[in-house]
Amino acid sequence: MAESLYFAHDSSVLDLPVSIGEGTKIWHFCHIMSEAVIGRSCVLGQNVFVAKGVVLGNNVKVQNNVSIYEGVICEDDVFLGPSMVFTNVMNPRSAVNRKDEFRPTFVKKGVTIGANATIRCGITLGIYAFVGAGAVVLQNVPDYALIVGNPGRQIGWISEHGERLFFDDNGKAVCIATKENYQLENGRVKKIWL
Repeated sequence: MAESLYFAHDSSVLDLPVSIGEGTKIWHFCHIMSEAVIGRSCVLGQNVFVAKGVVLGNNVKVQNNVSIYEGVICEDDVFLGPSMVFTNVMNPRSAVNRKDEFRPTFVKKGVTIGANATIRCGITLGIYAFVGAGAVVLQNVPDYALIVGNPGRQIGWISEHGERLFFDDNGKAVCIATKENYQLENGRVKKIWL
């Protein structure tokens, strides 16, 4: 790992060994713990913490004041909004060591998590799901789902481009921005090629 392949601000701390991909930028006051894996072309904003063993794919954008705890895996093209929160233990207590009870959280390709949202540990957020600002997500999220509120509830579907999808009687929708086609069938959405 050649340092010239990525940028880390002088105020940031990297506990070696870490794996950091080419073109990644790590800004002020970040802390990356050993054995973390950060892909190519990622951006970590100010005051980001990445715990031991965390995996971030390529092109992951982490905004200011986000802590990514052990057990979190983010695939490519994930966006983590300012001050959003991951948990990793279901019932934390200061006087009880529960490090052997960490539950993994999987954030699939293209997911957006809005500012100040909270993601409970042990769940999976499906591809291109969109979690609105301040939402509290307590259960698995389907692919392309739009989640808002506390507790988080699904209010619709969203395209890979980030536009609301509105399905016709045949379960078909078109993204207004890209004109890509989507199919809703049995409560699941997938992109289709015509």
